Amino acid sequence: MDKFRVLKVKESVFANNEQRAEELRSELKNKKTYLLNVMGSPGSGKTVTLTKLINMLKADLRIGVMEADIDSDVDAHTIADQTGAKVIQLHTGGMCHLDSDMTRQGLEGLGIENLDLIFLENVGNLVCPAEFDTGAIKSLAILSVPEGDDKPLKYPLMFTVINALIINKIDVMPYFDFDQQACTERVHKLNPDIPVFPVSAKTGEGMEALANWLLGEVKAWQAE
Repeated sequence: MDKFRVLKVKESVFANNEQRAEELRSELKNKKTYLLNVMGSPGSGKTVTLTKLINMLKADLRIGVMEADIDSDVDAHTIADQTGAKVIQLHTGGMCHLDSDMTRQGLEGLGIENLDLIFLENVGNLVCPAEFDTGAIKSLAILSVPEGDDKPLKYPLMFTVINALIINKIDVMPYFDFDQQACTERVHKLNPDIPVFPVSAKTGEGMEALANWLLGEVKAWQAE
């Protein structure tokens, strides 16, 4: 007979989080607010990409942004100054991800009334954020050319849970050993149906297709 009880804490934590995430999604649906979880490594170009997207979409959508970092408010200032969007900075207190409860706190602080689209820029890494459902409607990852085309092999969970992939910094492709076709094939082995958008957030190349896809996603969500 066992002398002690084994409690699988991780499974319990994930189950509770997933339930709360579904509740949050339902609330967002009722308010017709589309929450997009944006993940990627530090330096992949998340903030620059969001800045470009917001300026392209703000004539059609009312947009808010939640910037999550372990510390600092640099990205929140950048977004606010360059786009005029409604922004809130979330400090995670050392945690390397956001879960649904943290996301809810951020939404309450931001205020979602009269917002069509909210970007959640998650904490920068390819491990922890992939494990926790934030309650977002969809998630995408940004992979930059300098990081290498083998990232889907090294961090398969991230590329399995996302709904779209941005390959950023294609303007520097000639200077790096990055095989875009191989990267795309690796992603599609993990996640066959997701769209892949090669872009340069710096030059704007490929951004129109990305912006049009996202606008269509939001409008379709609101029309359901």
